[in-house]
Amino acid sequence: MALIEFTAKGLYCRAGDFYVDPWQPVDKAIITHAHSDHARWGSNRYLCHIASLPILKLRLGDIAVETINWNETINSNGVKISLHPAGHIIGSSQIRIEHHGEVWVVSGDYKTEDDGISGAFEPVKCNVFISESTFGLPIYNWKLQEEIFMTIREWITANKKAGKTSVLIAYSLGKAQRVMQCIKDMDVKIFLHGAVWNVHQILSSAGYDLPAAERVSTEMPRENFKGNVVIAPPSADGTPWMKRFSPYSIGVCSGWMQVRGNVRRRNADAGFALSDHADWKGLLDAVKATGAEKVYVTHGFQAAFSRYLTDNGIQSAEVKTEFGGEEEEQEKASTTPEQDNEINTATE
Repeated sequence: MALIEFTAKGLYCRAGDFYVDPWQPVDKAIITHAHSDHARWGSNRYLCHIASLPILKLRLGDIAVETINWNETINSNGVKISLHPAGHIIGSSQIRIEHHGEVWVVSGDYKTEDDGISGAFEPVKCNVFISESTFGLPIYNWKLQEEIFMTIREWITANKKAGKTSVLIAYSLGKAQRVMQCIKDMDVKIFLHGAVWNVHQILSSAGYDLPAAERVSTEMPRENFKGNVVIAPPSADGTPWMKRFSPYSIGVCSGWMQVRGNVRRRNADAGFALSDHADWKGLLDAVKATGAEKVYVTHGFQAAFSRYLTDNGIQSAEVKTEFGGEEEEQEKASTTPEQDNEINTATE
């Protein structure tokens, strides 16, 4: 029997009697990170990395949670469990599960570039690796974070000279904190949408050194925003809430901005391909670094990524899950058949 089973409730370890990121209520849930597609309400007991605790409680309320640090091992019915950095967002972890000498790793979501705030991704040797594939096509090839940050700063400076407010669309947990690090040394004030503000307050109270910011309120005069920066989640884009910032320019921070045309379709003035997920090369590097004999591929372009791994000598299979859509606000990339076919020739 496999160490992890793919069940109607989620990824289940029968030997240890626990689930990883279940999408239905269970007795014991081990959580990779606090995005709501991976951390859901209703389970009796939770285990997560200590840095995920404040966000998990913000989102799920007064739950029973046990926390551990990275590389700390606990035991459940003879199954060894440890958490290791995933680099996705603050507190995000890969779950290493060992039983009778067999090791499986559930990666959750991850990225391989160290963003300076989420912890550096740590490859974990294993027999079986369960990997996401959100950006599992060769067209997704991120620039270095500092290059993207420089472009964002230049865009904000140009907007300030033009007397415009810079509105950055960024997911409230993960992306928003990275964007704040990008602009913390600029001569601008930072204003936050309520959803971003709630996360900001929780993380600041937990001891994270985040830049000073103000929550957008209805009482604030329009002049307060002129030349400054507003960070808002995708759900705010296109709503009446945005009118108070006029004149403004919108910049969308998302990996989907890598695809030509998505900036136009989003009605944005600028697009920055900044993602909290691994790109094509990052996914391949992560898989190879594990030394896994088999890889199960979950949400994203799982068919294409799984096929590529199999064609290149790594046994792979697709797994249907309810993960995906949280960090990128359920937006799906637009790709052409020609772009999808790049899977057959890239990085051979």
